[in-house]
Amino acid sequence: MLLQVVRRRLRLNVRNRYIHVSDAQDIRNIALVAHIDSGKTTLTESILHKSNYLPTPGSVDTGSTTTDFLPAERERGITIQSASIPVKWKHYTYNLIDTPGHADFGMEVESASRVIDGAVVLLDSVEGVEAQTRGVWRQLNRYNVPTRLLFLNKLDRPGASLHHSYMSVLANRLHPQPVILTLPVASFDDRHYATAEPGVQGIVDLIKWEVWKFKNDNTEVDIIPLPTTKENWIKDSPFSPSHPLVSHLPQGRTQVLDSLSMHSEDLLEYLLGLSSEPFSYLSVPSETILPKLRDMTLRQAVLPVLCGSALKHIGTDILLNYVGYLLANPLDVTSSPDLRSVPSHVQLLAWKVGWDKRMGWMTYVRIYSGTLKKGMSLLNVNRGTRERVSKLVLLYASQFEEVDELPFGSVGVILGLKSAYTGDTFVTAFGPSSTSGVLRDINTPSSVVSASVVPRSYADMHAVQDALNALVRTDPSARVDEQEGQLLLHGLGALHLEILEGRLRDEWGVQFQLGKRRVSYREGFAGGSEIDVNRTHEMQIGGSKVTVSLHVSIRAAEDHEKGDSWNGNVVVDNKGRLLPSPGSATGLNTLVTSLVEGLSNSLYNSYHTGLPRTRVHLTIHSYTLSEGAPVHALAAGAAHILRHLFNELGMGPLMEPYIKLKVEVVEEYIGPIIKDILEHQGDIVELSTQADVSSGSDAELSSSPSMDNIFPYKHDGLYVPPGWLTPCSGPAKVDGSHLRLKRSLRASAPLIQMLDYSARLRALSGGTGLFEMETEGFRNVSENRKWEILRELGRA
Repeated sequence: MLLQVVRRRLRLNVRNRYIHVSDAQDIRNIALVAHIDSGKTTLTESILHKSNYLPTPGSVDTGSTTTDFLPAERERGITIQSASIPVKWKHYTYNLIDTPGHADFGMEVESASRVIDGAVVLLDSVEGVEAQTRGVWRQLNRYNVPTRLLFLNKLDRPGASLHHSYMSVLANRLHPQPVILTLPVASFDDRHYATAEPGVQGIVDLIKWEVWKFKNDNTEVDIIPLPTTKENWIKDSPFSPSHPLVSHLPQGRTQVLDSLSMHSEDLLEYLLGLSSEPFSYLSVPSETILPKLRDMTLRQAVLPVLCGSALKHIGTDILLNYVGYLLANPLDVTSSPDLRSVPSHVQLLAWKVGWDKRMGWMTYVRIYSGTLKKGMSLLNVNRGTRERVSKLVLLYASQFEEVDELPFGSVGVILGLKSAYTGDTFVTAFGPSSTSGVLRDINTPSSVVSASVVPRSYADMHAVQDALNALVRTDPSARVDEQEGQLLLHGLGALHLEILEGRLRDEWGVQFQLGKRRVSYREGFAGGSEIDVNRTHEMQIGGSKVTVSLHVSIRAAEDHEKGDSWNGNVVVDNKGRLLPSPGSATGLNTLVTSLVEGLSNSLYNSYHTGLPRTRVHLTIHSYTLSEGAPVHALAAGAAHILRHLFNELGMGPLMEPYIKLKVEVVEEYIGPIIKDILEHQGDIVELSTQADVSSGSDAELSSSPSMDNIFPYKHDGLYVPPGWLTPCSGPAKVDGSHLRLKRSLRASAPLIQMLDYSARLRALSGGTGLFEMETEGFRNVSENRKWEILRELGRA
């Protein structure tokens, strides 16, 4: 108990130094993103420890981490919700967001990606790029996150390979120019390189040209400058003359600087002015390189790559340094010359809404203009409501610190806002019109799994419905509707539904039962070519005749056309601009709001199947409403016109969700696993050995392990770290007297067939198989499958 009190006091003392932000150029709004189990939360703990926030770092295994504070997170050892912590490092303030890695909680990554200016993408150095690595990378691309660093983690693990991880970045086309800035020292004893001793004892910084030597269980570190002349290289090197790094490091730095010079004329000119001696690049000061490297990073010309072990706190300090050196600050990404010049003109985005039993409703915000102060009146542009800011806090995971203001570029929390939803824009209530624009919304992933929610008794019905509404407000990827008298809760996966069920019980204390899981189907567009429709609908409202006219073009959406905010549909105006999503249109314009509501209603529920429609492309050419008629009549009229049109066209093709599946297992079990996937209507996409994937050969690269079936980026002109740098990386595993090769299998299958795959794989592989799933999207089903689905829905 005493230890907890001391630890809490230490936290509060440290936190008091963080709440004052002097300048936006020293702010870094960053997120840690990665595939599940890549070490994001462990890296967060290491960062908090290195920055003196924590005297002793927590552990995922013991459930003592700072950002994973929910009971479900500590019980399962995974991150479920994103958590934000301001971290002070040197003169910088890092607003650090730890995000989930599991695909079922992709909404947390979506919302965080919307408000960050930089991302640290982690790779497990044993696995390289994995399914959800590609998923989070696409999310960063979707929100144009301007700067990124790659951190190759877990180099202390047996089987870790810097070479394989680097080559997987090219193979999966994350970036064509990944540039290694640091190299691991597996051991300062060169004999360990011959015996494949696992571990990492130091880091070589190729830019600052120094080596970090960790000792005494990594609690102490010596930072040793490396010699810059050929004469001193052997004599003053911290490595023994026989160490393999002695001959390789000058070559590595030369190749890295040559790679960077291809993207900077100033650096190229500087290097051309050096002597032609092989060791001349060693004398280039980091002060010359870093500004040019930052410019390249801001232009996304290169992807900086760092390495280390978060668990052992090796490489964390260097990563924090380069986050400050290279990643964008709020001034780098704003289009205004200086949004801080008029601090009363506030514009902010609500990127997340949460609920806490102690603090009530919490609205996480990013300040895009001005300075938000306590007591200000704000206008919710999306919903047309005004609210007063009663309390501002900085969140430190589960702890908080009250502040009087949030300056431009910062991230914080407003307590008590009643109308805020994820993606809403707030501006000064009585400010100029220049700040009244709506900031870009946040996409909501489509739900693929649902279950019925049955209150224990009729008396529980109202409480359950209120709890579900509150749950959807905190997690927009959860969706609730009523079909044929049943309340249905929709989520992004089976684990997501399980967590939602636990939250309803623990946070809102309601009594209910959750029914059997089922996947969410969709209905597509029934017509062939584009149809142009100009129709009028008349109705009686309050004894007066009201006329609504609607001129639209409708067709099936093409594969490249994205409509994430409209549940996979694409709805544009006559100039091709995407209409605001149904959740964010409130308050923008009364007619636009009403039109969006009507279109959404008609697309949400098909007359033929009761399913939501998807992959429909609607172009709204014009719409009119009788003069003096209430604006809500436009929603009713537009919905009526579209429903009749869809009914005339007939039932469209049915679609069901598919997943991408990756399985890793020893070779002797691969046959039964392939048979099982084929028997469950899956398709085998690729079959390879772990040795093939790890080799990084040109033959392997030409058949990229990416499921996108595209050629990888080439490594011409890049510095590729050799395999011996991580000597413990071995493609095969020894079992007794023979070699057991691991096989990697990639497949595509209907989600409905894979809900219980964990148990099936465990039985088929003797408990040795590993798998990962990634949502692939919706596919049209066959005629036989169509009638199976209709019978399941009670429509046949």
